[in-house]
Order: sequence, then structure tokens, then C-alpha cells
Amino acid sequence: MTDQEEQTLKETRRKERLAAEDIEQLARDQTRKKAYIAKEQAIEEDQKARKTKRTEKHATEDIEQLARDQTRKKAYIAKEQAIEEDQKARKTNAKKQTRE
Repeated sequence: MTDQEEQTLKETRRKERLAAEDIEQLARDQTRKKAYIAKEQAIEEDQKARKTKRTEKHATEDIEQLARDQTRKKAYIAKEQAIEEDQKARKTNAKKQTRE
């Protein structure tokens, strides 16, 4: 085998080795990319789930707050009516006492 043939053989082997390394690197890159995409999708799904849960919680809290507000309003109105009735009763009693 001549020096030139030997050099050509070495060059061919080097090119084959580089091609194999490139293929391996591409495979690693694809695996890394798939893992990254899967991770991002998991994060996005988690964020959506949290947002949904937060929205449901706020809706529940809003309903509860509305119920509390309505109860408070009814209690206030009942208190005001009781005060008004008490005042009317006092006036009526005062008029009865002045007549006697």
C-alpha cells in the first residue's frame, strides 16, 4: 500500500467517524429537544390547571361573598325596621301617656 493510498484510507475513516459523530450528535439534540418540549408542555398544562383552579376558587369566593353581603343587608334592613317599629311604639306610648 502506497503512502497516498494509506492517507486516503485514513481520510475516509476520519470522514466516516465524523459522520457517525454527527449522527450521534443529531440524535442527542433531538432527544434533548423532545425532552425540552415535553417539559414546556408539562409546565403549560400545570399553569392551565392552576389558572382553572384559581378561577373556580374566585368564583366560589365571589358567590360566598355575595351570600354574606345579602345576609348582612337583610340583617341591616331588619335592624332598621325594628328601630323604626320601636320608635313608632314609643311615640304611640308617649301619646297615650299624654292623653291620660
